[in-house]
Amino acid sequence: MKKNRLILYIVYALPLPLIVLSICIGPSDVFNFNDALIWLKNHLFCSNEPNENSYIIQTILLNVRLPRILLAFMAGGVLAVSGAAMQAIFRNPLVSPYILGLSSGAAFGAALALSISFAQVQVFAFGFGLIAVAMSYLAAIRQKQVSTVSLILSGVIVGGIFTALLTIVQFMSDPFKLQTIVAWTMGNMHNTNWASVESVFIPVILSILILFIFRWKLNVLALGDQEAQSSGLNPQRSRIIVLVAATLASSAIISVTGVIGLFGLIVPHMVRMMVGPNNSVAIPVNFVFGGMFLLIIDDFSRTLYSFEIPIGIFTMLIGAPFFLYLMKKTKTVWE
Repeated sequence: MKKNRLILYIVYALPLPLIVLSICIGPSDVFNFNDALIWLKNHLFCSNEPNENSYIIQTILLNVRLPRILLAFMAGGVLAVSGAAMQAIFRNPLVSPYILGLSSGAAFGAALALSISFAQVQVFAFGFGLIAVAMSYLAAIRQKQVSTVSLILSGVIVGGIFTALLTIVQFMSDPFKLQTIVAWTMGNMHNTNWASVESVFIPVILSILILFIFRWKLNVLALGDQEAQSSGLNPQRSRIIVLVAATLASSAIISVTGVIGLFGLIVPHMVRMMVGPNNSVAIPVNFVFGGMFLLIIDDFSRTLYSFEIPIGIFTMLIGAPFFLYLMKKTKTVWE
């Protein structure tokens, strides 16, 4: 119990220092880490130490790095919370936010928008992501009831359909557009600005708030429909609300970040290993820890080399070994 409490204190205390550190690091020919730190100190403590590059530093820190940092934190938190919520309602440790074809639909929408040039990528990705999930849900309905198995199977089928459509678009695109499409499907945040953050802020906040309110119900839903009904809970309605909230948030995020593979699958397991299976505790921890973890990965992707590596690649290269280490250390076994 004391160990879990210590972990919670550490997790909740780290975001602000990590955000400050992330603002200060990054490639720049105009200033270095110390210059950025001095600029932050001057503005936080109302100091007036002269700096000839003060305006340039301010522009880069506040208009280039800060929106990307906030988007990375939100993206990591949303994918982690959505993954944890879906694993609870489907009672399946292999479920992720993309299980219902969301990523494939969004990738197809983005590729279609990039190939026809005049369409807006974010709108198409968001719209086709929601269409894919709606198709999966409608395909799984039997006599006004939706079973977990049929929903997952329909999601796999719909995802396969949109993956095939994505392949067709890639095959018909010219090499320059194809390179952009492939980069988007691997996750990329190099074009992030304040408009990107503002466009996802409202759906993300509303969806996360709903999942936070429903966090204790996820514990009941994870026990099965009979136990949920005996507790006075309507499992079908609660499951739909959680599913819609998780899908809306994930669709909004990947419409601006691209597909960040397996993050929503791995992080909920990490959090479960650290603080246990109680979703009342794990849901807020998933948001904070997921946000920090993806922010750290994004820091690596934009600073490790002179060119930027898609964040989806680092998600697996860094996240997968860490997950295997935790699994080995805690000896976690899924029955």
